[in-house]
Amino acid sequence: MSVECKGINTKQLDEIIQSHGGEKSHLIAMLQKVQEYYKYLPEEAMIYIGSHVEGLSPATVFGVATFYAQFSLEPKGRYEIKVCDGTACHVRGSMPVLEAVKKKINLTDGKMTTENGMFSLETVSCLGACSLAPAIVINEKIYPKMTPDAVTVIIDTLMKENN
Repeated sequence: MSVECKGINTKQLDEIIQSHGGEKSHLIAMLQKVQEYYKYLPEEAMIYIGSHVEGLSPATVFGVATFYAQFSLEPKGRYEIKVCDGTACHVRGSMPVLEAVKKKINLTDGKMTTENGMFSLETVSCLGACSLAPAIVINEKIYPKMTPDAVTVIIDTLMKENN
């Protein structure tokens, strides 16, 4: 039976800890699994891990989670949109694509996730798809040679699938 503790599934966290032998040296892998499960790192989950893995403290877990850019302390949307702004993508027009995404999903400055929790947006330095520039990734699927119009059509399609 899973136990909910302030919105976290302690059974799931125990399984993650046990799958890594409860070793503090596996903290990053544990946090990756937690983020995969919740789509971000809930504060309560980090406190739980810090309190249940020998040799760790909640402060250590927070320190690791905030040090690495791969971890998010805020919930991400159902669709995670990553717009590449590496050199090749930037030169080939990634900024107009980024602005088109922001406008289409109605993201205001400083916001990363839409109010309805459907979309999250971030810029990344490189997707490793320079020959496909400008490229975006939505939930691990690469969309090559993006234009503002094309990204708008993709987002419209995702919105329709969820209505």
